[in-house]
Amino acid sequence: MSGDKMSSNQEQEARWYVIHTYSGYEKKVKMTLEMIVENRELQGLIQEISIPTEQVVEIKDGKKKTSEKKLYPGYVLIKMILTDDVWYIVRNTRGVTGFVGPSSTKPVPLTEEELMIMGLESDWEPIIDYGEGDSVKIIHGPLDGFVGTVQEINIDKKKVTVLVSMFGRETPVELDLTQILRI
Repeated sequence: MSGDKMSSNQEQEARWYVIHTYSGYEKKVKMTLEMIVENRELQGLIQEISIPTEQVVEIKDGKKKTSEKKLYPGYVLIKMILTDDVWYIVRNTRGVTGFVGPSSTKPVPLTEEELMIMGLESDWEPIIDYGEGDSVKIIHGPLDGFVGTVQEINIDKKKVTVLVSMFGRETPVELDLTQILRI
């Protein structure tokens, strides 16, 4: 690759892409890609690699246990500047089956709305059709299906605090703006 082509690629903005992996290989793929980035000094082209997870609370044998659960098993998110070389490196990493999109050879970056829904950086501003005191239904996450009352909305953090009735008492729960619907 000529120096001219490389410098023009670095002026491009890095975008988030989704790569599909063999089930259970997400962490291995992430570690392998991080090593390749380090060894080949590709920090300018491959900027971030993420496996979205959520905290899950389980009660086992009467004891509360918190664990991390993958939100999208079999997928790894990667923020990169797409070049032929970077595509080849990522595509041929052990455990990667391809990029998500209509064509594995021409990956499609995530939209602003998709980034927001996945909890990644985004300038996207959701349309909020509810306010403090309104009844809402949780549509995503461990409390999916619960109904509560909006207590506080934080636009900057894109979070909302909802009072949910659990075990006979009102409990404040912090959620993403995209996790609830007005009812």
